[in-house]
Amino acid sequence: MKAHLLSNKSVKQIEIVKVKDNDSFHYTDDVSVEEPLEIRVAYHLADKKESKNISVTMRTPGNDAELAIGFLFTEGIISSHQQVKSIYFPETECSRNSENIVIVELTEGCIPELMKADRNFYTTSSCGVCGKGSIESIRTVSTFHNHTKQNTEISLETLYQLSEKLQSFQNNFSATGGIHASGIFDLEGNLLALREDVGRHNALDKIIGYALSADLLPLDNKILVLSGRASFELIQKAAMAGITIVAAIGAPSSLAVDLAKEFDITLLGFLRDNRFNIYHSGSHFKIENLL
Repeated sequence: MKAHLLSNKSVKQIEIVKVKDNDSFHYTDDVSVEEPLEIRVAYHLADKKESKNISVTMRTPGNDAELAIGFLFTEGIISSHQQVKSIYFPETECSRNSENIVIVELTEGCIPELMKADRNFYTTSSCGVCGKGSIESIRTVSTFHNHTKQNTEISLETLYQLSEKLQSFQNNFSATGGIHASGIFDLEGNLLALREDVGRHNALDKIIGYALSADLLPLDNKILVLSGRASFELIQKAAMAGITIVAAIGAPSSLAVDLAKEFDITLLGFLRDNRFNIYHSGSHFKIENLL
């Protein structure tokens, strides 16, 4: 797979006025950059090259190739990185616009599962979809739904260190205080990869896109740590990537818990300050020395 994407800055400096008590002063502050990214898929159909706009997402520029293929994978549009021929920005007169459009060109003979995309976009939107129906739709497109899970045992000490480790590697959060992160750790608590974005779902798509490109899926013997809450959409993406352990710094939603139970994903919430809640303990998961 060939990728040739430009790098973008994810942090911008702006002039602000700070107010504290009865005083005010001018200050140069760092803010997270937020810009739209249009994801397009190009493919060959009957000796003709087709192109379809799949989605527009508000994201932090950077790792756009990973975001694009991670999104396509977690939405069931592609099933492997071997289906991707190249990823590139289009050539337009406006360079700024071109950097906010990414095209994923598929290999010849590979037709994207666009009908699955339509179903997934519907079930992950905030439109009051029945929880049971949403979960069943994910089962139909999850590559690793029937994958044999490995037994995993993690120490309490390792779990307690994850939130602090994640934050210590969040460079953009340290600078701006306004960005989410998803990190992949091994069972000993070593950080393997981390991605940041103003959108928590984008940060996860970036990390899954990275793992997909590196042929690391399924991530069934790793720990996914989320910097914020665990929503239904994030657990859906975790299930698509074969992730079996999710630890969130914040709270999960009720539908996220239902989905974790359906896919036997260990789901931990409020992981900070030497405490956490177990919302579902997977059948292959064990915590050492837990009374």
